[in-house]
Amino acid sequence: MHVAVVGTGYVGLVTGVCFSEFGVNVTCVDNDKGKVKSLKKGVVPFYEPGLDDMVKRNHAEGRLKFTSEIAGAIEEALVVFIAVGTPPLSDGSADLSYVDAVAKEIAQHIKSYKVIVTKSTVPVGTGERLRKIISDNLKQPVDFDIVSNPEFLREGAAIEDFMRPNRVVIGADSQQAIAIMKDLYKPLYLIETPIVISNIETAELIKYAANAFLATKISFINEISRLCEKVGADVNVVAKGMGLDNRIGPKFLHAGAGYGGSCFPKDTKALISIGSAHGVDMSVVDAAVKANSRQIEWMSEKIKAAIPDSSGKTIAILGLSFKPNTDDMRDAPSLNIIRDLLKQGLKIRAYDPVAMENAKKEISGITFCADAYDACAGADALVIVTEWNQFRSLDMDRIKRLLKGLLFFDLRNIYSPEKMRGLGFTYYCVGRG
Repeated sequence: MHVAVVGTGYVGLVTGVCFSEFGVNVTCVDNDKGKVKSLKKGVVPFYEPGLDDMVKRNHAEGRLKFTSEIAGAIEEALVVFIAVGTPPLSDGSADLSYVDAVAKEIAQHIKSYKVIVTKSTVPVGTGERLRKIISDNLKQPVDFDIVSNPEFLREGAAIEDFMRPNRVVIGADSQQAIAIMKDLYKPLYLIETPIVISNIETAELIKYAANAFLATKISFINEISRLCEKVGADVNVVAKGMGLDNRIGPKFLHAGAGYGGSCFPKDTKALISIGSAHGVDMSVVDAAVKANSRQIEWMSEKIKAAIPDSSGKTIAILGLSFKPNTDDMRDAPSLNIIRDLLKQGLKIRAYDPVAMENAKKEISGITFCADAYDACAGADALVIVTEWNQFRSLDMDRIKRLLKGLLFFDLRNIYSPEKMRGLGFTYYCVGRG
């Protein structure tokens, strides 16, 4: 089988590379010729552990191709994935202009039956929207089917999520298209991956519902963490006690600085917009969004309250990406925290293992450092914002020698309060009494 993937952003590139790893012949299409040229050399435009090696291997073995010419890719493929961005508009709804443009291009080049699949996260009704756009722009009568096949990729663990997924969702109205999609995912049958078959509208909604639920779970435990601080409870133990209930589960019950990234902020707001368009008040999701904003604000308030005299003071920030194992800075809590501290007149020395180049595009007026210890040199306080593994075992004696003050803000609860206070730090964490 031949597959074309239009768009080589995070979702598109991971999808194309992993299908080629399955043995499928894949052509990844992007209108950015510079990016295509780099991909042919094995240079991946973002950080995802293990992806660059897979790109190089599958490209060298001939299963993975990159091009900026969409016509040939569509003509050769049976299945065409649309994996372009759907950024939020000012009202929170998804911007479908890139999806629409790709649909028109696909229509111009169809000469035989195709299965056209939305991999991008798109609002309910996009499948029918694509069907109309393509039908209206065909150069000649030809059959095609529309499928919704949402992605559930966690940044930093995307390869594992694709190769060993919890489920595969296929939304389609055509038995032929369903059979083709099942054949495409055939390698997953060996590990008994559940395949969820639905109509297109249901599949489109599943992705939004899943992300909104996880975001709500994070916001819930973060609200509980604020209450824990007021009453002297430990949010980690509360979360453990909750998570042992099989109806709840332990995942996404980790109090911290709030969620960010390319999915949760965008998808929660888009779901609220979809509900509004259909007269449904998504009040639970709306509350989760507001709670997340409050959590991020609370983080910077904790720091500012502990440093009332900020004149000439310096803060060391460890971790800039919205989560570990990615260089993604989209809606990263670190950005709002740093901007708020800068307004207070504080100076910032920052370090992140992989996200600093992207961070430099988002924020200025701070010092980017060589490593965690360089960031601490001469700082009055240390703040851990992102829980990279290398921050979990810092040399605390060295940290104490480098810092001017002993304020330590652990916004991801990765250290023991008793141990840190025993070492002499004035230790602040999230929701632990």
